[in-house]
Amino acid sequence: MAASAHAYVRGATKKFYAWLEESSAKIPDGPPIWICGDCHIGNLGPIADTAGRVAVQVRDLDQTVIGNPAHDVVRLGLSLASLARGSDLPGMTTSEILDALLKGYRRGLRRPSGDDDAAAAKPRVIQSLLKQSLRRRWKHLARERIEDPTPDIPLGKRFWRISAAERDALTQLVASEDVRRLVTAVSHRNDDATVRLHDAAFWVKGCSSLGRLRYALVVSIENGGDAEDYCLLDIKEAVAPDAPHAAAEMPTNHAERVVTGAKALAPHLGERMLAARLLDRPVFLRELTPQDLKPDISRMTRVEAVRITDYFAGVLGRAHGRQLSEHDRKAWSRTLTRYARSRGQAPTWLWNATLELLSLHETAYLQHCRIQLSEERG
Repeated sequence: MAASAHAYVRGATKKFYAWLEESSAKIPDGPPIWICGDCHIGNLGPIADTAGRVAVQVRDLDQTVIGNPAHDVVRLGLSLASLARGSDLPGMTTSEILDALLKGYRRGLRRPSGDDDAAAAKPRVIQSLLKQSLRRRWKHLARERIEDPTPDIPLGKRFWRISAAERDALTQLVASEDVRRLVTAVSHRNDDATVRLHDAAFWVKGCSSLGRLRYALVVSIENGGDAEDYCLLDIKEAVAPDAPHAAAEMPTNHAERVVTGAKALAPHLGERMLAARLLDRPVFLRELTPQDLKPDISRMTRVEAVRITDYFAGVLGRAHGRQLSEHDRKAWSRTLTRYARSRGQAPTWLWNATLELLSLHETAYLQHCRIQLSEERG
């Protein structure tokens, strides 16, 4: 989180909602739907479905709840504005970003099932990301995730040895019919293939592994004969979300909440996820495919910033719009633009919220860095 102000924004979800609640900005109340809950640009990217088709969708749903869609809009705007500041772009670009955010989001709302190629030209960085995604195979995934093209997980700083009890529990889980169906749902695998645990390790992976269950599993798929395939499963403990939720019925089991939200917001990902219990805790599983990629955008030009914002906002708008009727989409679109000073300009509530949050995050980021430096000096 100390790497940059934008990295701090990505990791400070709890602070984001605490500050948003205290903000003087009048955030509109949108229709209660499944929202990402942590919609920064690192949580949007190419995702493959079980048939191998790739689309840019929401790729991280740990915080998903039935809540106010305006929270996703503000979180995405803050992320992009923070990245623009980190790219040394002028303040006018922040204004242009927020204008593009509303434009792209409203377009996505209008065309929730539309082809994003037809809705908006993909920025060059997205085109490159999708081309890279479609070329990737197991060896690319293995080198990236477990730093080894073989199906064995190397123990070290990122991967820790698991106990005998953990290995037994993971072996039992992989042997279940639910996991077998999840793994063999991919189109190029036989439906009746045998699935077994090949290797497993505790995965030290950022904030999501602090005090929680987090495992990387290499699973072998025996399709018959000499053919053997491998896949990489990510298992995460599901915990209570920081995102505020509406007074609506949601699964009380947090793993089921995450999977249900994923199916609503990111169909490609949702169909590849499973809720389960491990060591008496709720967890969710997903297969990490070679095509799943996280955008690595550290700097942008002014033109790129506006185009990337417009595109990602459209992705979010479609994710929200798929859950709404045409009447509700139109009503929510009108509400969003209330208090805009002119046509095509971001409304005052979005501008004020983003500015307040940028200021608060910058102060907290510098304090965080100061504390970390003091700890490193002893």
